[in-house]
Amino acid sequence: MSLESARLLEAIIATAIDGIITIDNKGLVESINPAALTLFGYDAQEVIGNNISMLMPEPDQSRHDSYISNYKETGRKKIIGIGREVRGKKKDGTTFPFRLAVSEVFYKDKSIFTGFVHDLTKEKKAEDELLKHTLELEEVVRHRTKDLISLVSELEKAKADVSNSLEKEKELNQLKSRFVSMASHEFRTPLSSVQLSASLIDKYIERPDFEAVMRHTNRIKGSVQLLNNILNDFLSLEKLEAGVVVVNKQHINLVHLGEEISGEMQLICKKNQHIVYQHTGAKADFYLDAHLLKNSIINLVSNAIKYSGEDTFIEFSTEITDELCTIVVKDNGIGIPVEDQKNLFEPFFRAHNTGSIPGTGLGLNIVRRYVSLMDGKLEYWSAINQGALFRMVFSR
Repeated sequence: MSLESARLLEAIIATAIDGIITIDNKGLVESINPAALTLFGYDAQEVIGNNISMLMPEPDQSRHDSYISNYKETGRKKIIGIGREVRGKKKDGTTFPFRLAVSEVFYKDKSIFTGFVHDLTKEKKAEDELLKHTLELEEVVRHRTKDLISLVSELEKAKADVSNSLEKEKELNQLKSRFVSMASHEFRTPLSSVQLSASLIDKYIERPDFEAVMRHTNRIKGSVQLLNNILNDFLSLEKLEAGVVVVNKQHINLVHLGEEISGEMQLICKKNQHIVYQHTGAKADFYLDAHLLKNSIINLVSNAIKYSGEDTFIEFSTEITDELCTIVVKDNGIGIPVEDQKNLFEPFFRAHNTGSIPGTGLGLNIVRRYVSLMDGKLEYWSAINQGALFRMVFSR
């Protein structure tokens, strides 16, 4: 794996909200990310190289090695790919509940186990609160029957809060599983391309063959750009799911931004693909978040490039009136099948006609949520083999 690829993977792990720990088949810790270190209260050097059981209370601490050996001997999975609720032990000796999901990866002829740690302290506190409310209700009912209806109502609300919390936990676990599957699949192809091209460049330099070297250099650049796009999508989704995306609206020059994006994206266009940008209206300034808007436009233009062929035009336009700002990206590509359009903005969803075209299925979900955060609306039109049009509309 190249240094650049390693940095990309390190960035995913280092910025993850949940703890991520990898161990070898002997139970020794190979890596632990900042979130897990904070959760357990250790420094990295105190954990790496030690048995993972140091993070467990009894009886799991004494039994953990037998768990691994039983799995290697029988092949029966008790937690791998399933996940369960367990307790962890912090450096100060206190314990806490967490949701543990474990996946097994085969790398360089050896097994590596990756554990995803999600702290359940808040959820357990909510459950304890529910139990407390229940006991209080029973006591009050015995003494004041007249308050029964109002107290039952409060109990139902507490139950609903816990239910919503558990449902959200279930959805997050599903997203994590889909994330691991998508990441392993999407990273494999460009990394293989980089490795092959790098090997061939060594041979072409010996000959020498400058044209072949340039061809494979461009292939490496394209693969690295793809990895960057995938990483940005994953990081954007995680921030959105965590609710930490902050909207910073200010007056921005839409024409300057449009020209900047057109120039940047033209560099990654296919052969004879051209981005045609135009602005309508006497005014160029509008009150929006420059970062969220640029990310949204780049996502739409990137899709237009990917799903359109060579020798095509991609129309990118902005318009500002007294009341509205409208941004449109239109292509003449493969289009989106009607039957797939109902799921178009779901995370990780990709239309069935995308074939081998790379992508995470996150872009449109991110765009829709960014537009919503800026109090705008996202409209679209598409038909199979007739291209697609996406329109972002913002009011003053």
